[in-house]
Amino acid sequence: MSMTRADLSTNVQDAARRQADEPDGLIARFGADEPLMLDAGVALSPFQIGYQTYGTLNADKSNAVLVCHALTGDQHVASANPVTGKPGWWEIMIGPGRPIDTDRYFVICSNVLGGCMGTTGPASIDPATGEPFGLTLPLITIPDMVRAQWMLVRRLGIESLFCAIGGSMGGMQVLQWASEYKDMVFSALPIATAARHSAQNIAFHEVGRQAIMADPQWRGGRYLGENTRPSAGLAVARMAAHITYLSDMALHRKFGRRFQDRDAPTFSFDADFQVESYLRYQGEAFVERFDANSYLYVTRAMDYFDIAEEHGGSLAKAFSGTKTRFCVVSFTSDWLFPTAGSRQVVHALNASGASVSFAEITSDKGHDAFLLDEPELFAICRGFLDAAARARGLPAGAQP
Repeated sequence: MSMTRADLSTNVQDAARRQADEPDGLIARFGADEPLMLDAGVALSPFQIGYQTYGTLNADKSNAVLVCHALTGDQHVASANPVTGKPGWWEIMIGPGRPIDTDRYFVICSNVLGGCMGTTGPASIDPATGEPFGLTLPLITIPDMVRAQWMLVRRLGIESLFCAIGGSMGGMQVLQWASEYKDMVFSALPIATAARHSAQNIAFHEVGRQAIMADPQWRGGRYLGENTRPSAGLAVARMAAHITYLSDMALHRKFGRRFQDRDAPTFSFDADFQVESYLRYQGEAFVERFDANSYLYVTRAMDYFDIAEEHGGSLAKAFSGTKTRFCVVSFTSDWLFPTAGSRQVVHALNASGASVSFAEITSDKGHDAFLLDEPELFAICRGFLDAAARARGLPAGAQP
């Protein structure tokens, strides 16, 4: 008997639920003797981190590249996602002979704290109760995520990262790494990001959170224990967010005002336009693989992010004394994290005496450009990493 769409959706959701505690891939568990002190003022213990590695760590452990994922990403950066079966979210960038060359570098990518793919988050089982944490998990910040990653990196016996790289929320983590652990980061590549979240972006996130919390099936965050899901609210949150990842030009090129499977309007609230159908599909697919409470936690972490605030309002002080090599990248059509935010980071790095290069890439693909086929981004990343590798004394890689 063939499976219905509902059956397939339930299977995917069940698979996603299993990943919260027992993920496919590697797990680092930290016991009661290794607590993580959170910015919220409480210690998280025990906790775990789901992660993946690619390539081989060299003898002196000097070739490790930490890839930090964006809001709805995970540790499966260059291998098939165990829930959806889709390719890794950055396989276009990572692999043998690619800009982040796994024949040359040892790549680490972990699911962030507060996530839902094996790192402790609201969907994880609270060992004290045997039930999912839900909203009893303390709120998480970007610095909390980075401190958890630091514990993982040290667990792997690595004292210095060759490079930390990531886009969007991943870029925030990169900047936090470079500020908090200056002596551990040889080079840093923050892409399509900023040193603080803007009021506009906080507003977008609040719309998404309110959509989730307004869903009657959210049940005050206790939906997993009550065997339900706020699918409608989470789908709306994803739809609204997805619009911000694209540009007006990208939407027009992909969809314009074309109708979906019809030649004329239906004069109803059906998905007449292709863009409507696309957004509904994005919302439905997202609900199958992502936990609604994790969406609340991770968006809130981005909202709280402001590196300068930790240093008396001075972004330059956050990077004072750094020896890290930086390459900051932005995109012309990215209105979620516009170039002005990247320039602010570059100015602060210059003021702190850091070694920094900056590239604004002309693209009409919007914020998501860093995940897509952008040859200029590939060339910039490859060139920056090659130069940093020479300075680090790493062997030369194969020519593209």
